[in-house]
Amino acid sequence: MVSLRIFSCTPVMAATAYLLVFLRVGSAFPVIKRSHHQLIQKNNKLSTSPLFSSVSAQDLLYQDQQDAMLRRALREQELLSQNNKMKELLAPKLKAKPPKSGTGFGNAASNKAYDPAVQMAKEQAKVVRKEGVIRIDSAISDETADNLRGHILEQQQIAAIETDRDVSSSRMYYGVENRRKSRCDLQLSLLRGGFSAYLGNEIDFELSYKKPFTVADALQEMLGKDGSLRHLYENLVTPNGELYELAAVITDPGSNRQMVHPDLPYNSKAPLYVIFLALQDVTENMGPTSFLLRTHTSKANVVFNSGDADEKEQLLLKSDCRLSTLKKGDAVLFDARLLHCGNANDEATRVLFNFSFRNPEVKGSLGYKGSIRPGYEGAMTLGDMTNALNAYHVGGDENPFANYVA
Repeated sequence: MVSLRIFSCTPVMAATAYLLVFLRVGSAFPVIKRSHHQLIQKNNKLSTSPLFSSVSAQDLLYQDQQDAMLRRALREQELLSQNNKMKELLAPKLKAKPPKSGTGFGNAASNKAYDPAVQMAKEQAKVVRKEGVIRIDSAISDETADNLRGHILEQQQIAAIETDRDVSSSRMYYGVENRRKSRCDLQLSLLRGGFSAYLGNEIDFELSYKKPFTVADALQEMLGKDGSLRHLYENLVTPNGELYELAAVITDPGSNRQMVHPDLPYNSKAPLYVIFLALQDVTENMGPTSFLLRTHTSKANVVFNSGDADEKEQLLLKSDCRLSTLKKGDAVLFDARLLHCGNANDEATRVLFNFSFRNPEVKGSLGYKGSIRPGYEGAMTLGDMTNALNAYHVGGDENPFANYVA
């Protein structure tokens, strides 16, 4: 994911672990540009200002952790740029394979088997399994992208108001801790009216029926009957794949570059497939995600987690890194084991619609908690999603996810 995931530990444990890692390998990375130092010094002012004079030891440790992570992220940026191979992630040019000669079309099963969309999804799935990521252009329309972006930014304002009133409600709205500079994972509601419906705001809820149901519209275009991603996801996780994340990844100007990371601990089978959908054009200065192709393998995982700084540097230097600058409505789907990182945003607010489905063949804990509202955890499969969207699009159900507790 764009947001760095901390695997099954408390913030203090995570901060301590990152500091230990940095202290261990930091001496191997002494060359940091002055501008990098200035960024870090700017962050350090937080801990010495009068406003933070009574800050807790945990907060200070957290700030030190952020500084260490920033140093490491900037060093990784230097390494990845040295190989001169960083290119834009482009959608592959694929063709659906025609049916074999002599194959009949006498029943519904045969017709489905040779549906061009199904065949194209098979080719796309091959790319995902080989490269770890694929770009899908025009996954949704520009109009739907605009509507969804506006809705998400409205939801962000509501979440800010509610968490200012009661900080303990943060878990209902945010995934990754909401302390990161200019970055958050906003967990979305599938109710018509969004958070207003959840909060019981009758006026806003009634008004919502006069507006497009943007979350459902976007999901319909991707996962509905003729959705741009439906057959690909069915190929990767089957209709039994569990909805694991449903959020918006929002970064504002000033958000720092992330360290290179996978979203979860390595598993021999792909546990999770993630979508980032651009709700506006994402330029090189807006913090697009960098993906290191073919690093979702056991071999890459061993090197990345070996603790050997030189081996890790060589992995980054030799990697085939692709930058996901996207047009509005474009999507990337990736294997959550793949190494990737979000870049610094220096330009404008970037909003990505983010969801994922879990591979039902992988049992037990995945090693990290997805960004999803508590009521949706373990409650819905891809098949359930498709059925609800069919009820919305064909059956006229104006609130198809109302049976799921938000």
